Amino acid sequence: MKAIETTGTVDSERLIVLDEPVAVEGPTRVRLIILLPEDADIGEEEWLKAAARNPAFDFLREPDEDIYTLADGRSFHDAA
Repeated sequence: MKAIETTGTVDSERLIVLDEPVAVEGPTRVRLIILLPEDADIGEEEWLKAAARNPAFDFLREPDEDIYTLADGRSFHDAA
């Protein structure tokens, strides 16, 4: 099977409009793979859940890593 990569737009009627013509003798049937852009930014909650499940951070659960208490430091209150 031959592959051609190009770009296009899905219009308001859900039809694909290619940015440029492709060199294909037609009419002929084709198979399409449509790649949609993902959201680049993930939410803070999703990031925290992923970090909590990641075994790379398991060392933070060790008692030796628990070095701070509520009595340490000063409270921070943002004036904004």
